Amino acid sequence: MGLEEKLPSGVLLTSVEKLVNWTRKASMWPATFGLACCAIEMMATGGSRHDIARFGMERFSSTPRQADLMIVAGRVSQKMAPVLRQIYDQMPEPKWVLSMGVCASSGGMFNNYAIVQGVDHVVPVDMYLPGCPPRPEMLLDAILKLHDKIMHEPLGPRRALELADQPRSGLTPSSIAYAKKNFLGMPTGERWETPHDPR
Repeated sequence: MGLEEKLPSGVLLTSVEKLVNWTRKASMWPATFGLACCAIEMMATGGSRHDIARFGMERFSSTPRQADLMIVAGRVSQKMAPVLRQIYDQMPEPKWVLSMGVCASSGGMFNNYAIVQGVDHVVPVDMYLPGCPPRPEMLLDAILKLHDKIMHEPLGPRRALELADQPRSGLTPSSIAYAKKNFLGMPTGERWETPHDPR
């Protein structure tokens, strides 16, 4: 009835990388970081109707030292940004960030000085979830897509090379990191100007 019937003579072959990634995917504990109305939808995901416990995520951690997924649900104010970064820094590696809702992803309708225009200015984001507010089904879909991403992450020296190419702890927003570059390697756009000679 179970897995043992599908295995010839009870032998299963896999790589350590796939086994470790499977255990990371199947035992992910999210850190609660609900800031606005998206947090209500995140809480509904833990209820009996949507049941996030199916994916081994029933324990929303109150301490960042026992969490490996930060779900930023709602708008991030300038005063909350250092707190968000501190909690992210306290989480052990490997860690992932899911930006839930349009306010967390891009500032949403709050285009003013008090709201951070995208949480990727504060922490590196692995998955963006659009919507205002996104439904619990959308959050579950984003988590499953993140699970797929985790299953294909490298380990050991390959992981070290990948992290060296794209540092996770940098504060470069994705709008700048993935922007088109000119021949000098500088991002193009009206905000970036070539340094002028003071002579």
